[in-house]
Amino acid sequence: MLPNVIATLLILLLHLRPCAADLCNWSGSGLAAGVDPRTVLQVRLRCTEGSVRWVYPGQALRVVLEPYLSYAQSTTACIKPSRSFRGASVYIERAGELRLLVAGGGGRPEEVFCFRADGPQRPALYLQASPRSDTNRRTVGFRYEVVRNRTAAAPTGHNMQTSCRPCNDTELLMAVCNSDFVVRGFIKNVSHNLQQQTSVVAVELKRLYWQRGGVFQRRGSESGLAWHGRIRTLLQCGVKAGEGEFLITGSEHFGEAWLGCAPRYKHFLSVFQAARAAHQNSCDFPLD
Repeated sequence: MLPNVIATLLILLLHLRPCAADLCNWSGSGLAAGVDPRTVLQVRLRCTEGSVRWVYPGQALRVVLEPYLSYAQSTTACIKPSRSFRGASVYIERAGELRLLVAGGGGRPEEVFCFRADGPQRPALYLQASPRSDTNRRTVGFRYEVVRNRTAAAPTGHNMQTSCRPCNDTELLMAVCNSDFVVRGFIKNVSHNLQQQTSVVAVELKRLYWQRGGVFQRRGSESGLAWHGRIRTLLQCGVKAGEGEFLITGSEHFGEAWLGCAPRYKHFLSVFQAARAAHQNSCDFPLD
């Protein structure tokens, strides 16, 4: 079945039809393909994150991700299907070959699909509409991100994944320089979601060094206002609540924090001070 679909899509490539889009988002209709059933709508998106919404999906849609990033570095693209994602399969195109990423039935509501996006060619996604009669009741949509693989929490493979092993000293020193967030604080609680195969670590911060987005928020506590947040990781990592103060780094994906390196703060201090004495630090870091 899959080879037949791939052959069909390759034939459709001969009938590409560009359609309007802003730099980050696209919303359109499969009816825009017109009467020619071989027409493929083509969209080019130039932001590192945005969304695609395809109503009345028909035939195929080609989405090229070409944000203003240096592809000389290792890069990953991720898509997060909407809760109502039904009616199309998503393929990755590389060097004229197609690989299935998301099946036509969609994925779980919180599932994220990732793939390597570095290389000489910009990554392209093909959405092939399912041959069903209830087209007028279907909307295919997803959010996307294109990020550099900077930390141990960078997504790899088909789904959002993190490394379960502790970071070594070299990875830790790089993480405090390049992560989407760096915080210091205490683990208040760890909860587990068997359906999503993830764990959520609730933290209260003693200090927020930086964050790319707004995953950590300030709210009231017994001691006054304090920064709080929730950090995700894989269930298989077996994260447990621990006593003491931690330095926590990680990445932000689709408005959520994902765990990277999380050593005890005393261990981080010894590693960083030793590296600074040997002039091996990649960046300066505020110690207090």
